[in-house]
Amino acid sequence: MPSSSRTRPLGAASGPARLALILGPAALLVFSVAALAVGLQIGGAGAERQLLDPGAFVRFAGPLARTLVNLSGGILLGSLIFQLWSYSTEKKEWRLGLDLAAAAAALLTVSAATTLIVTYVDVSGLPFSSSEAFGAGLAQFVTEIELGRLWLQVVLVAAATSVLCFAVRDRRLALLPLIAAGVAMFPLAAQGHAAGASGHSQAVNALLVHLVGAGAWIGGLVALVLVSRVVVRQRLAVLASRYSSIALCAFVGVAASGVVSGWIRVGSFEALFGTGYGILLLIKTGTLVVLGVFGALQRQFLLRKIDRPGPAGARIFTWFVVLELAVMGIASGIAGALGRSETPVALEPARGSNGLVTPAEWLTGDPLPPELLPSGFLTVWKFDLAWTLVCVFAVALYLAGVIRLRRRGDKWPIGRTILWVAGMLGLFYATNGALNAYEQVLFSVHMLMHMLLMMMIPLLLVLGAPITLLLRATKKRQDGSWGAREWVMWMVQTPYSKFITHPLVASVIFVGSLWVFYFSGLFRWSMEEHLGHQWMIVHFLISGYLFCLSMIGVDPVPYRFPYALRLVTLFASMGFHAFFGVMIMGSTGLLLADWYGAMGRTWGATPLEDQSAGGGIAWGIGELPTFALALIVAVQWARSDERETKRRDRAADRSGEAELEEYNARLGKIAARDERMSKRVG
Repeated sequence: MPSSSRTRPLGAASGPARLALILGPAALLVFSVAALAVGLQIGGAGAERQLLDPGAFVRFAGPLARTLVNLSGGILLGSLIFQLWSYSTEKKEWRLGLDLAAAAAALLTVSAATTLIVTYVDVSGLPFSSSEAFGAGLAQFVTEIELGRLWLQVVLVAAATSVLCFAVRDRRLALLPLIAAGVAMFPLAAQGHAAGASGHSQAVNALLVHLVGAGAWIGGLVALVLVSRVVVRQRLAVLASRYSSIALCAFVGVAASGVVSGWIRVGSFEALFGTGYGILLLIKTGTLVVLGVFGALQRQFLLRKIDRPGPAGARIFTWFVVLELAVMGIASGIAGALGRSETPVALEPARGSNGLVTPAEWLTGDPLPPELLPSGFLTVWKFDLAWTLVCVFAVALYLAGVIRLRRRGDKWPIGRTILWVAGMLGLFYATNGALNAYEQVLFSVHMLMHMLLMMMIPLLLVLGAPITLLLRATKKRQDGSWGAREWVMWMVQTPYSKFITHPLVASVIFVGSLWVFYFSGLFRWSMEEHLGHQWMIVHFLISGYLFCLSMIGVDPVPYRFPYALRLVTLFASMGFHAFFGVMIMGSTGLLLADWYGAMGRTWGATPLEDQSAGGGIAWGIGELPTFALALIVAVQWARSDERETKRRDRAADRSGEAELEEYNARLGKIAARDERMSKRVG
């Protein structure tokens, strides 16, 4: 019966559909290996080396193991993302999703360990053996050499993730393996071509976006194929629709990061068409275009076919996903070959006129920029793809929510939209403009970036009321899964969220961050390590956002101070900021003497003078957003009093001035009593 076919698992509907679980992963693996073998020949990585050749086995085993790392890591990350976004804990799909993630994590552990050993054999020139010398060298490689330490981190995190996937079954606890899988991606992005040239931080972020996007794309599709055996046709159509949304975001991230990373390493159109690396890049671009076509067909054609009665929908789904996974396999294999191929642009640090690496290059990973002139704040840019995409997606999703409300007939204040977009433009400038280019060179620019991230941008974002918009624009899911609405509601209602959004706690974090960050090892960590720098940006944003939310936020929070106490808190924070700024201005020593004092620049103010200017920025410019907050609090206080007065007036009108009449009667009784008492006394 037609109706029964729609309520049976897809795998039970037809013969071809039952093959999806086998053919899909098989196509992914087979085409990956085949594309890798061809790519190594095109890029030249498979050829025998003139010096310290490790042998044919190592030349192929290394890229193969790294390709398996990329595939297993992608399936791990993507399946968890898809599961937490789409699955219901009340259905069999939830258990299958965690089992898939656990298997992927186990494969990642084994493949990463294999890659570690093969990499050591490759870089050391020593043949693999069970000798004590080989073991001692391997131990030194994983403890003292950065490349070895990165691979050891991947192995350890992957092993821990595998255990977590087996141990947790609760929806909220499933966030732990997802976080661990994300952590495993960072060491993968911090090595290889991304680690070798100028613009290290930008290259690492671009590669990280690429790995996460590709993982969400591949892993989500593999997870969809797996659960197709246990869900009914109607449920599969819902899951496929949710995967399509994830795939669209992943496509944007992969395409943008691929263009940025590829151009950094190719450098010219001649190299793009005239080198093996360029040809491989063109092939990978072609696979991306094909996958984009697959995505468009999925949204416009496949989603309508899955839910139709009869075996046709099952057959279409099966062969569609098999072909898509095959193309993904080609892209993965070519990516593995690209990682081992020589780039047209030499991946080496920039050198000065004397042929030596400049101090700025050693410290920051980038050449020393020219002197910062006033016009440079508009003309100098240092783009960061990861933060660019954060801003683009944040604006796009916010506008999508506004459009959805308007189509429904609801209104949303245009001012809030303008403030949100302005805040994201500010974040884009802070992470991509002159501030990003000079903050590691000039302390004053760093402090200006700090004030913008911690005070001005959060002020604009909070007034945009994103949580309120989200709750109004989305509907509660009814199938037991959690979407954006459910996850946000859980996060704002957790005891931790209630704690950090308390005005007192938010104020302590806001003010205390200044002192803890600059007078501890965190400041050095944010300068020397890429991860520390990204943490700094996120921390400044969150601490400022929490403080502004507790003072003037439109979005609901468990508790806010009365308006009078808010003003007291704001003026107290202004005092702490002023004291911090004056302290920095009067300091006779550099906070990071071996950093800002060793940059090797011959232009601009001296490092100590520049640090004093940074203290002035913290004192002067940093107080302006706080003063703006105080004004907004005062206006909100006045409006609150007006609303309360109007409410009482309306209540009086409804009661016929009953309260006033009662009050006058009470006064009359008191006056009569006083008059009687006076007569008795008289």
